[in-house]
Amino acid sequence: MTTSSSSNSQPAASAWASLPWKTRLSISVLSKLTDHARRADGTINRRLLSFIDFKFSATPTAPVKGVTTSDVTVDPTRQLWFRLFVPDTTSSPSSSLPVVVFFHGGGFSYLSPASFAYDTVGRKFARKIPAVVVSVNYRLCPEHRYPSPYDDGFDVLTFLDQNDDVLPKNADRSRCFLAGDSAGANVAHHVAVRAAREKDRFRVVKPVGLILIQPFFGGEGRVESEIRLHGAPLVSITRTDWLWKAFLPDGSDRDHEAANVTGPNAVDISGLDYPSTLVFVGGFDPLLDWQKRYYQWLKKSGKEAKLIEYPNSIHAFYVFPELPESNQLLSQVKDFVASV
Repeated sequence: MTTSSSSNSQPAASAWASLPWKTRLSISVLSKLTDHARRADGTINRRLLSFIDFKFSATPTAPVKGVTTSDVTVDPTRQLWFRLFVPDTTSSPSSSLPVVVFFHGGGFSYLSPASFAYDTVGRKFARKIPAVVVSVNYRLCPEHRYPSPYDDGFDVLTFLDQNDDVLPKNADRSRCFLAGDSAGANVAHHVAVRAAREKDRFRVVKPVGLILIQPFFGGEGRVESEIRLHGAPLVSITRTDWLWKAFLPDGSDRDHEAANVTGPNAVDISGLDYPSTLVFVGGFDPLLDWQKRYYQWLKKSGKEAKLIEYPNSIHAFYVFPELPESNQLLSQVKDFVASV
């Protein structure tokens, strides 16, 4: 099924001009600093990034907008942990809640569950779906390349399955949703594939749904949206090429299965019990055509999938609360979770 919020053929420059000044300012600062943080030798100046990556502490004893948070360590040797978001359910204490395992965006290279944007996203998901949210702090590249984030994500699923006292008692691990945006959506997809392949390893945890918000996919060829939307906010060929090179194994190109999930090295998922999938795309996202290819590939593979397009939206639009589409997307996520 495919739905659309509206239609428009404005160029990328018009989309930029239509954004609120607050959004434009945030994107400008973010883009300039991340561009300067990426070094020619393939490393990242993380000290520079710290000036814009504002971190928020967990609030285990002081709920914020009806949600308590705590940080749970999975493996201290690789700093693998997750932030747990638990909504207030005093009005219906006996009601079970689905579990959303969330992977943040940032090109595999930036941010964490404690970053302002993703602490906010986790609280909103927990409160409005409502759900118990597990936001994974996976290892970042270039320090930790492929397949580190995928391994971390799968290991968190295993940890949740093996430890009965980590989540609140009303968390229903048999209704587990994998979710993420941008690079995090890429991670969610690959974790879903591995979980489907190794489903016999799980006692309780069962991924029943996949929520991918503008997933970061790519390939050696250039799709039409990458060319047409040159100059769009946040995403550019120069930036994505650098990020893929920093993430993929040495000697690999962008047709590696991690990037081009529908390409010549794609994994055959037709025989897997792959979860029902919701894919969000934005009309002014240069990754749009890669994302649509993914949706079409799911359908051809015989999987249940739905595509929702925001034709006038840029990449990562939903993390900007001043944009009305942000709340609309969250409502659609809530409806999807309720339907599975």
